[in-house]
Amino acid sequence: MNARQAVFFRNKRPAQSNRKCEASDVAQILEQRQQTAEELAQWYRQVLPPLLHKLAKIPDPRQPTKITHKITTLLLYGILLFAFQMQSRRQANRELSDVVLRENLSVILPELESLPHADTLARLLERITPQEIEEQSIKWLRDLIRRKKFRNYLIRKRYLIAIDGTQKLVRDYALDERCQHRKVGENGTLYSVYVLECLLIFDGGMVLPLMTEYLENKNGAEMDKQDCERRAFYRVAARIKQYFPKLPVTIVADGLYACEPVLRTCQQNNWQYMITLKEGSMPAVYQEAQALMALEPTQQQQVQWGDRTQSYTWANDIEYGYGQYERHKMLLHVVICHEAWYQEHPRTGQADERIKVRYAWLSSQRITPANVFDLCTHVARYRWQIENNILTEKHRGYAMEHNFSDNWQAMTGF
Repeated sequence: MNARQAVFFRNKRPAQSNRKCEASDVAQILEQRQQTAEELAQWYRQVLPPLLHKLAKIPDPRQPTKITHKITTLLLYGILLFAFQMQSRRQANRELSDVVLRENLSVILPELESLPHADTLARLLERITPQEIEEQSIKWLRDLIRRKKFRNYLIRKRYLIAIDGTQKLVRDYALDERCQHRKVGENGTLYSVYVLECLLIFDGGMVLPLMTEYLENKNGAEMDKQDCERRAFYRVAARIKQYFPKLPVTIVADGLYACEPVLRTCQQNNWQYMITLKEGSMPAVYQEAQALMALEPTQQQQVQWGDRTQSYTWANDIEYGYGQYERHKMLLHVVICHEAWYQEHPRTGQADERIKVRYAWLSSQRITPANVFDLCTHVARYRWQIENNILTEKHRGYAMEHNFSDNWQAMTGF
């Protein structure tokens, strides 16, 4: 049996349970909730104190004689604001000041002497830069990495960083001159706030926020000179390399990043990558890959992944020239996956509707029969975690599209 005919079977992770609630009475439900609360409290007691210790190093710009709450108390209140999914500062003032909640929080978090007003937090964030908060949170994350807390959750022994941009909010007026703007119709203009999110993705679906970069127009830039997602990526890449110079990183991103400057940045930083490849992104590379795949029938593999059939084809060592007269060269590797499965038809109720999809990626590693499944399924497709995370922040209680402050610096701090 040759490589083209061979079918490899891979186990798919089991889906979430579809069973009914197993509790038979109210006492069991209360016991389960108590156990969950105790486990969560233990986790908070392990994770939050080191983070608060780092945040305490941020210089407090307020007058010492007029301070009621420490800077760590205010920033912890900001963390709780999102942990409890508050939709606005007014809701936070109304619901987080509940007496029972305050007493329960004081047991779990003794650092929280009393709960401040949300406007006090907003005024503080107007006076400290987001970079100060980011720097301390990165130091906390580096401590966790140094203590090998994520060792059992790495993917192919590397730290997977997913990068994607999203629109935070849009208005018909400018919150700040740094907002993105575009013409609508003949006389209309829309102003938006756009962010680049960077997440650490671990095996099993756990994600941790790494960095957030706001796209900022400098001095009210004209339409053709606005900040963009790729420029934000270069700024983020420089900071990641500065904070984690020796960290084994793999970048996963969508088709917008399939371009020579991004690939060269990853190459210079000694990062691996799996980037979505669209036909129009790098047409010469895509066409050459298609031609090489037709000439190399042995570079194929079929995998049965649960109820889905995956057919992989790949081409290695595609020479891509860039720079003046294409004097510089880099070797790229392309893999294409055709996936098919049967889905229940909405009318007949039977699994007789065949669904077919196609994926293509640029890889920094040579594709082989031994690594093609892992690189595509366990690395490249984990990019969807950042899209799921953005949707969760927007539509599942975290109010990402709500503007917690009209002040630009405070907004980026939130």
